[in-house]
Amino acid sequence: MLFKDTATNHLVEVADIVTLSNPYELTVVGRYLWGEEVQDPEVFDKTQLSFLSGEALPRCWHDSRYRDREVRRLRCGTRAAEDSDYYQGA
Repeated sequence: MLFKDTATNHLVEVADIVTLSNPYELTVVGRYLWGEEVQDPEVFDKTQLSFLSGEALPRCWHDSRYRDREVRRLRCGTRAAEDSDYYQGA
């Protein structure tokens, strides 16, 4: 699958989609696509990759706690405006 490195705007080919979509893996192995020869594999930070359209990767692919606020709201009965970054007690 092709992505864009936001730091350099170069194309990056990522073959392991399972690692890419795993939120507990912060990096992924890929190859730059430039020149005529196949480039050596490199490790890329998932937060530095984006889709070719410029859209960032889904948060659930790189943040293992992306639903904490929603779960806290459902368990504690708070509304979105009352929800803060930490649990304040029941």
